[in-house]
Order: sequence, then structure tokens, then C-alpha cells
Amino acid sequence: MSTVHFVFGTVIALLSTLVTVRAEAQEGPIKPFKDELFSQMTVQKSLDGGAYEVIDYQEMRDINGRDREPERRVKDEYVSLGVRRYQQNETLDLSGRRLDVTRVGQADGAAFTVIFIHGRGGDRRLGVNDYTFGGNFNRLKNLTVGNGGTYYSPSVTSFDDKGVADIAALIRYAFDRSSGRPVILACASMGGFICQGISRDEQAVRHLKGMAQLGGPPDPDLAKSPLAKHRLPIYFAHGGSDSVYKSQDQEAVYRKLKAARYPTRFTLFATGSHGTPIRMVDWRKVLNFLLTSP
Repeated sequence: MSTVHFVFGTVIALLSTLVTVRAEAQEGPIKPFKDELFSQMTVQKSLDGGAYEVIDYQEMRDINGRDREPERRVKDEYVSLGVRRYQQNETLDLSGRRLDVTRVGQADGAAFTVIFIHGRGGDRRLGVNDYTFGGNFNRLKNLTVGNGGTYYSPSVTSFDDKGVADIAALIRYAFDRSSGRPVILACASMGGFICQGISRDEQAVRHLKGMAQLGGPPDPDLAKSPLAKHRLPIYFAHGGSDSVYKSQDQEAVYRKLKAARYPTRFTLFATGSHGTPIRMVDWRKVLNFLLTSP
């Protein structure tokens, strides 16, 4: 075999492998929504059978080229505003705990529920803003409602035990209102401390289906938590150049879990900063993984 034929064959095999990995990653109950805009990312490296991926991220393309006003307003083709008719602000009474939320979707009987926890300085408005973060929250809302689910974006007033207790009550509330159907918790940045607290709450864990950590703080003891003992799937996404929480530290948590054959995935956005996962994570891929992992 000539060198040219060998190299060509190797390239084709590599491309075929990447395509297969991406196709498998999308399998699940969540139907496509604007996948051509949000899911067509270049995988620079794929390990662990596709569970670990390094994604090509370029600020000039993925922010300046995607937004009409960089970091303030995405181009119109990235959003679909019809979902707003299912959106309303509520103050929930959760067994004596009052919690401000924005709910998108039906109040009862949801096929699944997604709860998003913002970071420091945010409130419930951040998780339902259609135009910031590249339109990624608008896509999450459309993916959830379009597949019979309900989405909650609560205002977290503190990232301590009180905040954890508030979200534990919301998880139980969503679980009951959906008659025990899956509840997924996603935490961004400092909101990751809420995810850490929930992972150690035995009762809250019993009402969860899975968890996503987006640019959050590493939890070296996660493998010892009740969440891990129940083997609930965990999806990590992190920016390669995150200066708040180093990607290497979060990857070390993933590696420890993966070594134990734990159901987990890690997406690293090369050169991405602290906020990159919120903008770039493929929500359809995340939801399908968390909903279908045993």
C-alpha cells in the first residue's frame, strides 16, 4: 500500500469514527431543534469511546460571528420566540420555603423537568434570556417544551445550605408535579456549589435523574457522594482557558469517575473562558445523555 493510500485511509477512518460518535451522542428522546446552528461543532479530540471530547472554539466565530451585538444579542435565526407563550414568573410555596422561579412549560404532568441554577450575580432572568449566551437558553426552552417537558429557572439567593435546601425543595416539587418523571439539575459557575450540596442530600438525590455541571467548581469528593452511590449520570462542560475554575481540576473529577466505569461525559471547549459552556454546550446532547443513561 502506498503512503498516500495509507494516509487517506487513516483520515477516512478517523472521520467515520467521529461521525459515529456524534450520531450516537444524539440518540435519545429529545428531537432536533436548530441542530444545524447549535450542534455542528468540530471535535478536535475524542477519547473514552466519545465520552471525552475537545471541541474547537473560536471567539471571533462563536461570539462575534454569531451575535448581532457581541455578548448582548444573538442573530435572529438562532431564536424562536413562540416558546414565550408557555413562560411565566411564579413565587412557589415549597413547604414554607418561598422561591421565585420562571417556569416554561406545563405546570403538571411534564415528561421531564430541567432546573437551571445560575451563578453569582444572576437571578431567574438569566436562564430564560432568549438573546444572550448565543441564544442557547432559547434553544433549551424550545427543546424542553417541544418534547413535553418543563423548565425552571429559579432565583438562588445564596449558595450555602439555605440555597441548597431551596433547590432540594424545588426538585421534590417538580418530581411530584410530574408524577415521578425524570428531573435534571444543571448548574453553572458558582451555582455548582448548589449541585455539590444536592449531591450530598440523600432525599434530593432520590428524586433526580441526572446532573450537568457547566464551568463549575471541582468536587474532589463527588465519587463518595450519595449521588454517585446512586450512579446518577453527570455531564461536565468546561472552558479550556477558564481562569475561575481550572479545567484540569474538573477533568480530574471526571477521570476518577470514569475509572470506576461511571456514567459520565466531559466536553472541553478549547481556549474557551469561564462562560463558554453556557453559550456553547449542546443541550440536546446533554439531555439525551442524562435521560437515557441507566
